[in-house]
Amino acid sequence: MAKRERVVSMSVEQPLWRALTAYRLLTMVYAVLLFLSAYRKFDHPGVAAGYLAGLALWTLVTYRKVANAAACTKRFLCADLTVAMAGILLTPYADTHERIAGGGPTLPSIWTAGSVLAFALKGGWRWAGFASTLVAAANILAHGGEPNRDTLHNVLLVWVASIAIGYVVEVARASEATLARALEIEAATRERERLARDIHDGVLQVLAMVQRRGTELGGEAAELGRMAGEQEVALRTLVSSGLLPASRVSRDESLGALVTSYEVEEPGADEGELDLRSLLAPHAGSRVSFAEPGTPVLLPVPAAKELAAAVGAALDNVRKHAGDGARAWILVEDWGDEVIVTVRDDGPGIPAGRLDQAAGEGRMGVALSIRGRLRDLGGSAELVSVPGQGTEVELKVPRGRTQ
Repeated sequence: MAKRERVVSMSVEQPLWRALTAYRLLTMVYAVLLFLSAYRKFDHPGVAAGYLAGLALWTLVTYRKVANAAACTKRFLCADLTVAMAGILLTPYADTHERIAGGGPTLPSIWTAGSVLAFALKGGWRWAGFASTLVAAANILAHGGEPNRDTLHNVLLVWVASIAIGYVVEVARASEATLARALEIEAATRERERLARDIHDGVLQVLAMVQRRGTELGGEAAELGRMAGEQEVALRTLVSSGLLPASRVSRDESLGALVTSYEVEEPGADEGELDLRSLLAPHAGSRVSFAEPGTPVLLPVPAAKELAAAVGAALDNVRKHAGDGARAWILVEDWGDEVIVTVRDDGPGIPAGRLDQAAGEGRMGVALSIRGRLRDLGGSAELVSVPGQGTEVELKVPRGRTQ
């Protein structure tokens, strides 16, 4: 029995988090060594030493926070950026004016870029732009509003680099989500082919044999053969349609392209979403053709059931009023904001005024079973019939208003 769940981790983003963890540790050591090499030149070396000790402790304690996107919370990002900006703003008090004006490094030095890059990896280029702008403002304030060329160059470099990395991360996430979906479609296709082979080797051959033998024997056996033939066509249609389950999406960005099977709600459930195609596919048969999109048509369970019931009522009308030889076609269209199901037949059509006459006689099939259901869903049911050319029922259900 093939497993229903498949997990594939192929992350472009995760190596960036590991690189950021190493970057923070190395740049923390660099900032400390930079201070030790010139601590005699500081006006208040004790202030600088106290800050750098706190910076080292913060970096070591929080190194797991930059292990992946899930661990890197918004609260941590804000605190981390605050630590970086505090070091920048403390620099004029701890260091001499001459060293600052000459382009000397701030207390956290290049460790600050790690805070900005964490924003980029977590939230993309917009978050990176926000964080790098705050760091730029802090650097300008630390230089008394008159930054030198080197400072402006460094600020611009961090701003451009962080936004570029944030954009790359967003593209990588979108690519991984697409990869996850492609892998799941591939797995579903292979499973469908395996089931199709098994069904063809067993059930379909038996049904075909029953149809042939029933036709040869005649009488009641012929009717049994006809029914077997219809079920064979319906089963072939269902197998070839290849109903796919709901989309697979990576929910933990730190794991990259994570493919996990999310089961579609069973028809008995009243919560969640249901693939409308799974409710309509059983209607397919020798006289009913079913055309569907290649991806799931998800609707809230109650709405999917009601729409399927309206389609069933339309097909009942075809069987009752269009004659035994009439054919019907079901077309499902998913336009994103609404779902449209069209039921068409090649029967004699409905005479003008017949629907009003049926309503007057108390026959409310179209009025209640079809239009009433669609009205309750916030949708509409349009019926077009031309005598001698069949009938077409168009059912529209808006997604935003279904319950």
